[in-house]
Amino acid sequence: MIPVQYHYGKFPPTSIDWQQLIPLIGTANAALARYDGILLAIPNAAVLLSPLTTQEAVLSSRIEGTQTTMEEVLKFEAEGESKKISQDKKADIHEVLNYRAAMRLSVEMLNDLPLCQRVIKEIHKVLLRGVRGHGKSPGEYRKIQNWIGPPGCKIENAIFVPVAADQVQESMNKWEKYIHEEALDRLVQLAVIHAEFEAVHPFLDGNGRLGRMCIPLFMFNKGLIHAPMFYISAFFEEHRDEYYERILAISRDDDWTGWCEFFLKAVIDQAQKNQNKASKILELYENKKAQIAELTHSQYAIHTLDFIFSRTIFDATDFTRNSGIPVATAKRILAQLRRSEILTTLAEPSGRRPAIYAFSKLINIAEGHDVI
Repeated sequence: MIPVQYHYGKFPPTSIDWQQLIPLIGTANAALARYDGILLAIPNAAVLLSPLTTQEAVLSSRIEGTQTTMEEVLKFEAEGESKKISQDKKADIHEVLNYRAAMRLSVEMLNDLPLCQRVIKEIHKVLLRGVRGHGKSPGEYRKIQNWIGPPGCKIENAIFVPVAADQVQESMNKWEKYIHEEALDRLVQLAVIHAEFEAVHPFLDGNGRLGRMCIPLFMFNKGLIHAPMFYISAFFEEHRDEYYERILAISRDDDWTGWCEFFLKAVIDQAQKNQNKASKILELYENKKAQIAELTHSQYAIHTLDFIFSRTIFDATDFTRNSGIPVATAKRILAQLRRSEILTTLAEPSGRRPAIYAFSKLINIAEGHDVI
């Protein structure tokens, strides 16, 4: 099998069949607008939707081969280092945590900058910090040829060969310029941006995750959504083979239309699912706000609520020290939440180790099924 070579001279694309995409364009933009309406209705979306952000980090990393779950990541954050966790599992978890940290940095940078190469390089540094790809020039474009194929394969046995190393900078300049051009439709433009980034493959590691990060960042930067919280990796993971095949077909067959069609379907599907989950989370927040206020009769009811939404798995000490609530009051509230079964006990206290609690209803909404 001859490897597919990058599509030199065919970016930006001129072969998109807009007639074929028109029905999907209207549906995708409408679905995204409905989801954004929910985003606008959510107070402090960064806190309330933090489990969805963690799940996106888990799924995007899983596409690249990590083997961890949202529950494992959240438990690791609550418990810290543990001899019970294998080194491979710790490495997977740290990749997910880096993904979240990189997203936080990108949001901060977008307050002052447009989506650009400078932002991409800075968040790439965070993405690879202290994990398996940390020796692969974080924040720097590659200076050698890379290729995509079975682990350990030679270039002649690769599936795809990205841009030559001496053309990476020029290719990324074109990519950045295209981001800031006017477009017939922003979502089709985003489809092209994502696919081109993956085809150029500018870094030695982390390209897949970084390319998927660009999706909510572009939506936010261009005003399609009011917060950079759009979660698309579930669709890509579920249709992983088609995801890779559609991107490959761009270089092999000049089939930008097929890829854009796939991408718009992903936006439609995930906008609906994101809207459904966000609505359930908002409903849960309002329900628990009333319940915790009635239960605790405390001025710290909202402090409590925001803490368990932002830290869905936590230990008792973390709550008493970091919730902003006086220690005695925090201990009383925690006991009330436990007795009322708002919190699920994952681990009883043992010796110096505090109890571990989970806000299971929120985790189950984020996962889409009961896991705790």
